[in-house]
Amino acid sequence: MRNYADKQDFILSQSRDFSGCDLSGIDLRAVDLSGVNFLGADLRGANLSGSILTGANLREANLIQASLCEANLIEADLTQANLCGAVLWRSQFSGSNLTDASLCAADFSEADLSEAKLIEAKLIEAKLVRANLAGAKLCGAILLEANLTDANLIGADLTWANLTEANLTEAKLWGTKMIYAKLLDTIMPDGTIQEPQIVFL
Repeated sequence: MRNYADKQDFILSQSRDFSGCDLSGIDLRAVDLSGVNFLGADLRGANLSGSILTGANLREANLIQASLCEANLIEADLTQANLCGAVLWRSQFSGSNLTDASLCAADFSEADLSEAKLIEAKLIEAKLVRANLAGAKLCGAILLEANLTDANLIGADLTWANLTEANLTEAKLWGTKMIYAKLLDTIMPDGTIQEPQIVFL
């Protein structure tokens, strides 16, 4: 596993395949990484703010506490990636695949996750304030104590999702599928707290 100490070493490598590489803590701000292969790469604490990662392969990548503010990850593959504690505000994930990803305590404030796949994703205590989740697939996602204040969930699929103690204040839920969703002490869009029950909509 090769270690890239800084941005210059990374760029000079002229490689598009960094699968399994140790890139922890690397500074890759505003770099075009579209289509690059980061399969299983270690990107813990990396700074990818403003970078272009469209179509990149980040399957099983370790992005714990990484910074991806305003990054472009449209149609990127983040299946089973670990983004716990990552800062992703105003990032673009439209059409991306985050199936079974670990997103605990990640900050997706004002991020675009429209049409993204978040099937069985772990979003415990995630911050999704004003995030765009229109048409997103969140089937079986775990959203315990997630903050979805003013989030756009129009047409999203939350079938079997666990929204225990989640905050949906002023969230937009028109056409949202919540079949068998678990709403226990969930704060609803009108500010009321949902009584313990399984919801069938």
